[in-house]
Formats: sequence, structure tokens, C-alpha cells
Amino acid sequence: MNPSGNVFVLSAPSGTGKSTLARRLVQELPGLDFSVSYTTRKARPGEVHGRDYSFVDDATFDAMVAQDGFLEWVRVYDRRYGTGRAWVQEHLATGRDILLDIETQGAGRVHRAMPGAVMIFLLPPSSGELSARLRGRGDESEEQVRIRLEYAKHELAQWEGYDFLVVNDNVEQAYRRLAAIIIATRCRRERMGTAAQQILDSF
Repeated sequence: MNPSGNVFVLSAPSGTGKSTLARRLVQELPGLDFSVSYTTRKARPGEVHGRDYSFVDDATFDAMVAQDGFLEWVRVYDRRYGTGRAWVQEHLATGRDILLDIETQGAGRVHRAMPGAVMIFLLPPSSGELSARLRGRGDESEEQVRIRLEYAKHELAQWEGYDFLVVNDNVEQAYRRLAAIIIATRCRRERMGTAAQQILDSF
């Protein structure tokens, strides 16, 4: 088989349920690793350094930018987020798949750098449902919620740049659809060709 792993890019507006679904995919699908992004924002209640994000200060982030340490990085809501280049390259070389949980700007940069990356966009059922989810978190002001909704509209307009679209109107159904995309990608002819030829040669 092709020894190089797949890159799956999962994007969605804040509040769509992307992080919850990404964690479950990594927990339940063997051979799938979560790429922990670096960020300069503070951890939310329940978030763990090294699991949800690598929380760093601005000086550390600046140093990584200067050393070309990011596959991509972006600024969102006056905070910065980035994907560590070395970690991604090392994991792909082992044949394991990688799941990137990143917003649309960063996703576009990853796709340009890695055209074979599988692009998946998770959509909320509606603007009203997304608004309710954001307010239900209770950790941001009304102004912050308004800004997130405006940015969500901008992100949703990028859907044509993705290979797969999944609506998260039901968490269980959304999970099954995301898992199906990953499993089907692993079974593509170009990835299984060597194994098929080896089986044929055994006759």
C-alpha cells in the first residue's frame, strides 16, 4: 500500500460542533491522528493544552513563523492559529492519517500546499440554530457572538472549495457521514492498487 497517510481537512463555523465530532473520529477510527493546532488565544473551560490546542504566547508564535514552522497560520478575531509543519510531515511518513480542524483561510493554504488533501466542510442546519448554539455556550459577549455570526457567513460562502459537505443537524448522523468519507478515501483505487496487485500476483 501507499505508505503515506491521508490528510483530512475539516472546517466549519464556530459553534457547528466541529471539535466534538473531530475528537470522536480520532477516538473511534484506528489510524487517524488529530493535528493539534497552535493558538495564541486563552484556553476555554475544559480545554486541555496539547489535546485541544497548543496554547502559546505571541513571542513563541512569532518565533515559529520566523522559522517557517507552520504549514499554515491565520489570524482570527485578533488571535492566531497555526498547524505545525514538522508534526504533519512526520506523521504522514508513518502511514497514519491526519485530521486537521482548521478554518477556511488555513484550509485553503493547506490545500494549495497539499492538493491531495481531502476537504470536508461541516455546515450548521441554519443561521438561527448556529446563533442559539453560540449564545448557549455562555462564554462570550453579545458583540462577540455577532462577530462570530458575521464571520460564519463569510466561511459558509467558501463551501465550493471543499470536496464533501456534511450538515450537522443530528450529531450521530453527522458523525457517520464523516466516518464514511474517511473510510471510503482509504479504499480508493489509487491507495489500494499495490495491495490488489499483490493479491493478483499470489494466484
